[in-house]
Amino acid sequence: MSWKKHFQIAQTANEIAAQKQSVGNNSHVSTNKFTSWLKDVYSGAPNRTDRYAQYDMMDQDSDINAALDTISEFCTQFDYEHNLPFTIDYFQDPTEAEVSVLEKSLRQWCMINNWNKRAWRTFRNAIKYGDQFFIRDPETYQLEHVNPADVSKIIINESKGKEVEQYIVKNISLNVNDKVATDPLSTDAHGTPGKFSTGAFVQYASKQSGQQHTDNEIAVSASHVVHLSLSEGMDANAPFGTSILESVFKTYQQKTLLEDSIIIYRVQRAPERRIFYIDVGNMPANMAMQFVERVKNEIHQKRMPSRTGGGTSMMDASYNPLSMLEDYFFAQTADGRGSKVETLPGGDNLGQIDDLRYFTNKMLRAMRIPSSYLPTGPDDGTASYNDGRVGTAAIQEYRFNKYCQRIQQLLIESLDNEFKMFLKHKGVELDSSTFTLQFMPPQSFSEYREIEINNARAAVFSQLAEVPYLSRRFVLKKYLGLTDAEMVTNESHWEEENPDVAANQLGGASGSMANAGDLTSLGVDKPSPEDLDLANDLEAQPEDGGEEIDLGSEDGQVSPLGGAPNEIE
Repeated sequence: MSWKKHFQIAQTANEIAAQKQSVGNNSHVSTNKFTSWLKDVYSGAPNRTDRYAQYDMMDQDSDINAALDTISEFCTQFDYEHNLPFTIDYFQDPTEAEVSVLEKSLRQWCMINNWNKRAWRTFRNAIKYGDQFFIRDPETYQLEHVNPADVSKIIINESKGKEVEQYIVKNISLNVNDKVATDPLSTDAHGTPGKFSTGAFVQYASKQSGQQHTDNEIAVSASHVVHLSLSEGMDANAPFGTSILESVFKTYQQKTLLEDSIIIYRVQRAPERRIFYIDVGNMPANMAMQFVERVKNEIHQKRMPSRTGGGTSMMDASYNPLSMLEDYFFAQTADGRGSKVETLPGGDNLGQIDDLRYFTNKMLRAMRIPSSYLPTGPDDGTASYNDGRVGTAAIQEYRFNKYCQRIQQLLIESLDNEFKMFLKHKGVELDSSTFTLQFMPPQSFSEYREIEINNARAAVFSQLAEVPYLSRRFVLKKYLGLTDAEMVTNESHWEEENPDVAANQLGGASGSMANAGDLTSLGVDKPSPEDLDLANDLEAQPEDGGEEIDLGSEDGQVSPLGGAPNEIE
């Protein structure tokens, strides 16, 4: 007898209930197997808004505040030529007209949004909270700041690669509400997610979806929102970003607790205390304790006259704290016995804060801040990086430079799209794929490296400049790294600065050779008078049937120009 063993996958109670509900509704039978289990409405981490308040609390710490300022300052450098926080990188050589139009448009866009003042704060808020939101005015293209805590939800269209459809924003101003507010997306009566159609989203603030209604929350279309985020879309908080302070939260808590304990220790143990030795002689134990209490009260109390006792003079005892300015008097016997007072010193380790310095350095290292920028000890910033060619630079500065560039690449994408939309709004017809908007590179290791390269090349060139058997042009090109165009430009500038010397070197040459740059300093000799005569003869050569000039050599060999042998008469 043969038999077959069948396996059946066990279903949970929720899966069974969902299956029954889908079967009961005929409209969902054909599309049930295509239902997506991913959510349509994203609100980020459950405590996202609470973390924003925690980030504000962390920002009050002096070390974290200085670290955020340092990162923002390095990532929002200004172009010295145009005084703008952005620059345009071209993928191909642009024309002068395109460069002029883009620079003019960029300056206008920066003036409308006041990026000269807002760039630093915008970048700082983005790395602090992980997100930075702006609502665009559709008429003026001016960006209005939105607090990240006011963005409660983001509605996503998963059928289009998790494309953002709407932002649910609260506490929005009335004029912006009239310009950009849209109707919330809705689903059917069952609120079943995953049907990617016009009703594929849970209607926000509606009774059908069972969500609580809030009057001050507005649905804003994603086409009017500029979202700067530190998320690449591959983390659990997407589409919301993750703050750079998230990785240092534990260290910050440890540092805060340690600071509090240090303060408590100094308050409790720093003051000196006194030890009173009271001589009780041979008194019994009970009388000895009474005598000690009486001396204690005499020391701790100060008797002052008072007239509040029915018109008669009375002595009131008030508390008298121990003071270092007061003297104490105790009687002693003839053999030296008696009471005495000794000083108990305070805490001995009041200046030892190595543990606090450890947690501070740990927190700054997690934020990639070089120790040379925020030093906490004499040994900070001693590690160096050697690339084997151009000298050394601080390895922490090198890593910090790369870290700033990564953050810039995450945040510039939204601003680049916004700038290109501004160009389209203004009627500028340019191919957006030929250029991109970029932050100015952070000032750090790259500039120092270029300076080191120039110093090393200049030192080598000074040593080889006077070698007689090396061409000057070869030395300039090999050891200074100059191109042919740069050498010609340098020669032209040299002639403008030294006109008298240049005239003497030309030696009275006429025609086009007189106007050409003298490249004798680069190893190119001036043409001789014979060469000039030969060039003039070539120009005067007749075109039709004239007598040709024999350019052959005297030994009868083939002429390099004429190609025929020269006969010797």
